[in-house]
Amino acid sequence: MKEHDLIVIGGGPGGYVAAIRAAQLGLNVACVEKAKELGGTCLRVGCIPSKALLESSERFEEVQHHLAAHGIRAKQVELDLAKMLDRKSQIVQTLARGVEGLFKKNKVTRYQGQARFNADRSISVQTEGGEQQLRAPHIIIATGSKPASIPGVDLNADRVDTSTEALSYEQPPKRLAVIGAGYIGIEIGSVWRRLGSQVTILEYLDRILPGMDSEIASEAHRIFQKQGLEFRLKSKVTGVKKARSGVTIQLEGAEPVQADRVLVAVGRVPNTDGLGLKEIGVELDERGRIRVNGGFRTNVEGVYAIGDVIAGPMLAHKAQEEGVACVEKIVTGTGHVNYDAIPAVVYTHPEIASVGRTEDELKAAGVEYRKGVFPFAAVGRARALEQTQGRVKILADARTDRVLGAHIIGPRAGDLIAECVAAIEFGASAEDLARISHAHPTLAEAVKEAALDAQGRVIHM
Repeated sequence: MKEHDLIVIGGGPGGYVAAIRAAQLGLNVACVEKAKELGGTCLRVGCIPSKALLESSERFEEVQHHLAAHGIRAKQVELDLAKMLDRKSQIVQTLARGVEGLFKKNKVTRYQGQARFNADRSISVQTEGGEQQLRAPHIIIATGSKPASIPGVDLNADRVDTSTEALSYEQPPKRLAVIGAGYIGIEIGSVWRRLGSQVTILEYLDRILPGMDSEIASEAHRIFQKQGLEFRLKSKVTGVKKARSGVTIQLEGAEPVQADRVLVAVGRVPNTDGLGLKEIGVELDERGRIRVNGGFRTNVEGVYAIGDVIAGPMLAHKAQEEGVACVEKIVTGTGHVNYDAIPAVVYTHPEIASVGRTEDELKAAGVEYRKGVFPFAAVGRARALEQTQGRVKILADARTDRVLGAHIIGPRAGDLIAECVAAIEFGASAEDLARISHAHPTLAEAVKEAALDAQGRVIHM
């Protein structure tokens, strides 16, 4: 039996960050991760490899179709998909080694294997060399999530893929069907469209990007359609069957869709299988998530949970913030996450980023607000980049002027949103954003102008 002050189950973004922060605070920390590489789904088969492919495929398309506007003519452009995939893998391996290095630097003990709670709340780790027993007064569950499915669709069937398989196709499918028009489906669909696939995205709802500000999502829909993505909204998938060549996706009340492969991207569910939570009495909610209080405590003494296994957006940075807050709560008694200031980004082209309340939410809640909007078409730097699609949208409280939400579709939106996150975190007003000097010419000027527009005094429009 190995004794530690804290055991973290899961070496993903939430888990490894929690382990490092705990070690910084002086605890003897262990982290159990069943995969060989640290970093979790995000680093190994999620956020990082998908962004690598998005970047590479975007450059491929730019050389083919968009450099001419800059006076650059390229001929006989060829795709070396094997090289592109190798680059993706090298990035993952480098970052995974980096996490290993951080563990060594901070003296975090790493165990590779499947963790499972024993009845006495100790932990058994099934490793290649046998079973290792661990004990600690504090245990954090940070095992992340796994792809969800829908009735009639078997994720293990031939040519039926999750995002993991769809990041490693050896050649672009001639016809790719994507079930789900959320972040994952649109991002990966965009990759393979750029690389030559005919992509059809099937969505049960009447809109894409559920949960995002509807005005921004509608603009994104128009842009993606012009790029060549085909959307079929209000499409309920009832099954997927193997066909003579590829698969047949069956739809309720509509003609089936034929494809060479199908990507199931209907969301993710908590990954709690095999942990033995029932044996120690950890309570789950109606969606299979672990119930926790404001301090990330479960109903079992000394057991905590963070990240995708608890309620809230399934985002790596949200898990990281919770990991730090949970550990600080354990050690110092204080720790906090402001869920109103958790940004979300879709890494398409153009990018889409959001933080805080949407206009739809404010209307539904009866909150009086002012809206400021500024298009990138009026931004000099966007013109120089030849990336003028999209806008910045700022929502401010009508009475206090405090920034309630910010929504951006356009170039570098994922970076631009950080300023708006800071504004919400520190309770800034639209006037505060408007009075900050923004360098010229930069894309960030669109944020300033949108804030000015919320004040009724936009300058450059």
